Amino acid sequence: MPTITHIRLDYRRMKISMADSNQKKSIRALLTGIVDYAGLFPPSQLSMPQAVANYAAYGQSDYKWMLGQFIVPVARLDEFTRNANDFFSKTEDVWRLSVLAGEDIYETVRVVEEFNHAHHARVVCDALEVKANTSYEIKELAEAASPRLKTYFEIPVDAHLADLISTLAVCGVRAKIRTGGVTEAAFPPVEQIVRFMRVCLAANVPFKATAGLHHPLRSVKPLTYEADAPEGTMNGFLNVFLAAAFLQQGYQPKLVAELLKDKRADNFLFDNNGVLWRQEHFLSTIALENLRTRSAISFGSCSFIEPVEDLQEIGLL
Repeated sequence: MPTITHIRLDYRRMKISMADSNQKKSIRALLTGIVDYAGLFPPSQLSMPQAVANYAAYGQSDYKWMLGQFIVPVARLDEFTRNANDFFSKTEDVWRLSVLAGEDIYETVRVVEEFNHAHHARVVCDALEVKANTSYEIKELAEAASPRLKTYFEIPVDAHLADLISTLAVCGVRAKIRTGGVTEAAFPPVEQIVRFMRVCLAANVPFKATAGLHHPLRSVKPLTYEADAPEGTMNGFLNVFLAAAFLQQGYQPKLVAELLKDKRADNFLFDNNGVLWRQEHFLSTIALENLRTRSAISFGSCSFIEPVEDLQEIGLL
């Protein structure tokens, strides 16, 4: 696990190399607001003071346009407020939170609504994340959730996926897929990710991803920050979001699965008009904007530094 000193040094190094005034429009379209910061969660698992300080720093950096919501469990909202108060006076931006629900959905909604009423000028909880395994659970939880919140349901990608996504569509809520974790077994096969995205797109259900997407391209990396951490094949967030965009354009699942497995940065060429994959498959900047606005919303990551520095390393930032 990185220490706060290490994180601050990384942030300082990141800021020195920032120069994105000529950022390609397609990259902006694809990456704006894409990283929901989950520093409280494994493998970083930072303390609340550390995670809040990091989020505040990232929100003042030249890459703040990539930063999405701060993810926090409902049980830690008071702790968040105590640690974030000092930062609110230093920015005019309203912080946006995505709240992980507790076991009692009614209590969660009550706490979130009281929080929003008390702090709306400085910070707002505008998304809720819950888990459900059946269509019945989705209906019950969706009915209890506030219509003022964008509610994401983490669901299993199993034989009942189509029924679950259909229920999400009927209830007007959103989907969430777990794309990794701290063990190799936590990473789903690419075919499972393709299936999840295809069904969501067909049903017009917006979705987000979480876990295991620290790096832009598929790669073999340590699964935690421990010195002796085991390595595993991790999915890339560029792979996942571009795969969703190609699916939205009607590309076949087999080809999209190949994209999800692509580890070569030189296979992805970005310019102001769009992105070209393998010198033959093109997505326009407008298609990318449409994807991010209506379908593939964001991904949760316990690191903001790694996505930025990796994008710099492959020449996209």
